[in-house]
Amino acid sequence: MMSARLQAAQKFPIVFLSSKVIPTQVGASPLQAFYSTHIVGDKPILVRDFIHSSLYHPIHGYFSSRSCSVGVLEKSIKFNQLEGRTGYMRCLDDIYKQSDISWFTPVEIFKPWYAHAIAEAIMRTANFSVPLKIYEIGGGSGTCAKGILDYIMLNAPAKVYNSMTYTSVEISPSLGEVQRETVGQVRSHISKFRVECRDAADRTGWGDVEQQPCWVIMLEVLDNLPHDLIYSENQVSSWKEVWVERHDRDTLSELYKPLKDSLITRCVGIMELDKNLSTQSSARSMVKNIWSKLYPKPRRCWLPTGCLKLFEVLHEVLPKMSLVASDFSYLPDVTIPGERAPLVSTKRDGRSTDYGNYLEAQGDADIFFPTDFWLLERIDHYCSGWLKPQGDNTSKTGKKRRSITLETSYFMEEFGLPSKTRTKDGYNPLLDDFKNTKFFLSVPTHNTK
Repeated sequence: MMSARLQAAQKFPIVFLSSKVIPTQVGASPLQAFYSTHIVGDKPILVRDFIHSSLYHPIHGYFSSRSCSVGVLEKSIKFNQLEGRTGYMRCLDDIYKQSDISWFTPVEIFKPWYAHAIAEAIMRTANFSVPLKIYEIGGGSGTCAKGILDYIMLNAPAKVYNSMTYTSVEISPSLGEVQRETVGQVRSHISKFRVECRDAADRTGWGDVEQQPCWVIMLEVLDNLPHDLIYSENQVSSWKEVWVERHDRDTLSELYKPLKDSLITRCVGIMELDKNLSTQSSARSMVKNIWSKLYPKPRRCWLPTGCLKLFEVLHEVLPKMSLVASDFSYLPDVTIPGERAPLVSTKRDGRSTDYGNYLEAQGDADIFFPTDFWLLERIDHYCSGWLKPQGDNTSKTGKKRRSITLETSYFMEEFGLPSKTRTKDGYNPLLDDFKNTKFFLSVPTHNTK
């Protein structure tokens, strides 16, 4: 059976226009999970800290305890030899049955063509008057790095390849070793590639500010960044922070506190920016208040605070960076309540199982979120200093950025070679199946606000 990540793309044949919102039932008891955990101690922790430990704890975390969670294909799939969609699905099923891998990323399934398209996008807009510098956050198996280095070696002027550097910022030491092995298959790449095993969102690991233009790549990274959860009793009540507390050895539940955390507060301000800028009439507000009292409806909203923290760091240390990110814009079959809610999935005995409660994650489950690309653009512009929420009177002048969100099929048709992933009957899984994934490109301009 395919992994939940690949299923998320394969099960989704059409484009949805909005995120799925599943409100909690009125009067529902706090979410609980019954298991022995090392994640929550005697004091409550924010949801983002719970998720970060569940995924990245050095001993109990999903990515730490499962070094083989990200797969590497021994050889590229020959799409032109497959008999359409049925042949492609059979090929993937065989791949997963033959391995104990939790999931294969799109850059792995469609290698080398996926990485080649990203390399082409970089080459079309990069400033070659300075050495090309590329940073990849969460390099996975190293397939993207190798594909990009291969493409630039073969298609760019020799001086570009010879002077370039490619740095993978990888939090998992085991994946870092896999990346070195993958890229090292081409001897000339070794001197240009290095892995730094650290958290990219930690400012102290970056050192001095990089004043030269550079590129930052993030593929399927945003979905695994820690998120916070906020809760409101009804449509007009103020948001509250959600914390996770342990009642006894095996019982976890949610705790609601007034908004005080600065990261959560900043993220809420960015999320509600348009709402603040548009003045609501008093009559509309009155109707909303009456409606909320007659039909109270709890609200739950997941905030990409991990993304905000990462982007704040990146814009500080790489002020002239150009960014290309790819991720899921929507996840089907999510049962966990809340706007932008995650899919929590584990794989046992070759079969994927989805949890209905994020607190059930015990270091054995992947927790990944859909990316709200509308909000991502505003986070990017906010962190560059260009966009300011209401009430922000700081004198800091930010850099204006040009950004665009593209469907994966459009990105690949523009920068890639779609013929390389087409099957015998014309079916193209990269263009036809990944309708719930998008690319986000953001580049600096010379203009200031």
